[in-house]
Amino acid sequence: MGAVSPQSQPPGDTDPRHAIETVFRIESPRIVAGVTRVVRDVGIAEELAQDALVAALEQWPRDGVPDNPGAWLMTAARRRAVDLVRRRENYARKLQEIGREVPETVPFDEPADPDDIDDDLLRLVFTTCHPVLSAEARVALTLRLLGGLTTAEIARAFLVPEATIAQRIVRAKRTLATRNVAFEVPYGPEREARLADVLDVIYLVFNEGYAATAGDDWLRPGLCEDALRLARVLAGLMPKEPEVHGLAALLEFQSSRSAARTGPDGEPVLLRDQNRRRWNRMLIARGVTALARAEATASGGPGPYALQATIAACHAHAHTYEETDWATIATLYALLAARAPSPVVELNRAVAVSMAQGPEAALEIVDTLAPHLLDYHLLPSVRGDLLHRLGRTTEAAAEFERAAALARNERERELLLSRAREAQAG
Repeated sequence: MGAVSPQSQPPGDTDPRHAIETVFRIESPRIVAGVTRVVRDVGIAEELAQDALVAALEQWPRDGVPDNPGAWLMTAARRRAVDLVRRRENYARKLQEIGREVPETVPFDEPADPDDIDDDLLRLVFTTCHPVLSAEARVALTLRLLGGLTTAEIARAFLVPEATIAQRIVRAKRTLATRNVAFEVPYGPEREARLADVLDVIYLVFNEGYAATAGDDWLRPGLCEDALRLARVLAGLMPKEPEVHGLAALLEFQSSRSAARTGPDGEPVLLRDQNRRRWNRMLIARGVTALARAEATASGGPGPYALQATIAACHAHAHTYEETDWATIATLYALLAARAPSPVVELNRAVAVSMAQGPEAALEIVDTLAPHLLDYHLLPSVRGDLLHRLGRTTEAAAEFERAAALARNERERELLLSRAREAQAG
């Protein structure tokens, strides 16, 4: 992975301000990561990165866009970081620590060491997903610093007030500073635990874009794209971690269906009704490659994300819904349930079992899950589908109506009510 990109002004783009915005959006994670290594404070690092942006807004329209704009921004921010450290009371000790890392004079067009940048970016990933932060704070801070999203964009994506997101981000930075969270990649058992948190945050962001929990839109493609980009970056930074490749593969496969998941008016299209010719074959190929890397780097059995990616691959390789290898998928879900027990995994297994063995066998599984998924709208949705297939249409309609009452997404609620009317009509 290169340290800076793009290396030059976008082709045909004569507006320096547009070039600055484009480059900064791409490079800001690397800049914040590089500066955090100097100042050891994520919040201050982001402020210094913004200072470099202001400097670019002042100088580039006058002097022209530099040949290496990413390196220019990085160097400007790091110089400010060095100046800040020198002004602190512990000047001598801090200067000695960073003296070898940041020379006193660095040409503006000299690119930073790619290895250093990659190391710093990896440290930033683990910092934004530190367990001292709440899950909501991890998501907001990760999207802000690594996704390059503005506070307003994050707020719109999760349908919460902008002030709420701003508070989460500010508190997260303050918590990291007051708790003296080290800017480092942990090792041993702590690294394994923290990596799971990192992957979970990226997966959570993707899922919110893939099937929004609330609001008027079924999909939020921007969140899916940001999560997929983060997964790809992480795979480049940690090439020997099988679960990182497993997550990347899963998101590639899931993203490949995006164009077919909604109809002309944005209504949801269920998997069985999707036009598979609209599935993105390039993303499927990327998923196959990432899954092969996960398998090649695994020392034991596949992890939860690799298993989910294998399930997604089964869907990707099937020409039609009916031709899907449902027996294999049911077996894979059983393995996933043993590796990462969850009532939601069991619910998904029930769907596969219904296709492989019939709805009656699946209904037995679903009925054992009711106490664990009381407010989960997909439980009555799946149960309604099974009952409908068994010819118990009145019960099916009631289940779909219950699912609709629990659903918070308007598009999903409309779909469930439509299925209730279909069941009532027999």
